[in-house]
Amino acid sequence: MKKPVLVIMAAGMGSRYGGLKQIDPVDDEGHIIMDFSMYDARRAGFEKVVFIIKRENEADFKEAVGNRIAKYMETAYVYQELSNIPDGFAVPEGRVKPWGTAHAVLSCIDEVDGPFAVINADDYYGQEAFRLIYDYLASHGDDEKYRYTMVGYQLGNTVTDNGHVARGICSMNENGELTAIRERTRIEKRDGGIAFTEDDGATWQSVPADSVVSMNMWGFTASILKEIREGFPAFLEEGLKTNPMKCEYFLPAVVSRLVETDRAAVAVLKSADKWYGVTYKEDKPVVVAAIREMKETGKYPVHLWE
Repeated sequence: MKKPVLVIMAAGMGSRYGGLKQIDPVDDEGHIIMDFSMYDARRAGFEKVVFIIKRENEADFKEAVGNRIAKYMETAYVYQELSNIPDGFAVPEGRVKPWGTAHAVLSCIDEVDGPFAVINADDYYGQEAFRLIYDYLASHGDDEKYRYTMVGYQLGNTVTDNGHVARGICSMNENGELTAIRERTRIEKRDGGIAFTEDDGATWQSVPADSVVSMNMWGFTASILKEIREGFPAFLEEGLKTNPMKCEYFLPAVVSRLVETDRAAVAVLKSADKWYGVTYKEDKPVVVAAIREMKETGKYPVHLWE
């Protein structure tokens, strides 16, 4: 089997945060959240990383991230571009929003030809997650079904004190395989618990803190790339009619379709680690404090790559 590759989705600019948040340091040594992910990934066994970026950010990104990492991991770059759509379709005039996470991953189709893990650039996933996903990808291939995986987190370990978040709440069967993901776009801490709303706060529904959620840490065989490509025209056909400026082709939607049609099984690997991310500027001090504590307890060296 081919060695698993790490794919990092770094094309988003973080609209709620402002600026290229992926290159904002989280410690005194100048490391960014992505450094910790790549360090954990390298320790878990990953030797190659593919960065999905915007072409116009390439020079900045290489200077801030890629050139440093290239000393320790093989690096490659692919570009998520609005114009990368099938023949017969056109980008709506005035649209600037990218086509979503499935489209981002599709950008890798000429660079990835074996098992791979996908993560967000600006999320801290923890050491356990990378070990779990690497070991699964290194030991499972497609058989009568596609054999995919995802790392699931406890909802309570992924919410912020500073506003609402979007999370995919997972349902599983008795074998620990994903049966459905429900995207909840507004989840927040509320009245001592956690709740979501679907009607701008008019009504709220509580969710158990130990619910398993997806943080966009997926493990795939190369088959997913073919499936994303084949499903893209149907997505565009519908999306350009109903929401031409903002429709997005999401990775969980592609996975859900394959699960529902019994073509894929997705093993849910549960991590007890706390997830950290900078959804809002106010989240950054929390991440900085957590990184400092992990260094003090020996989880990470002061200088990661030395």
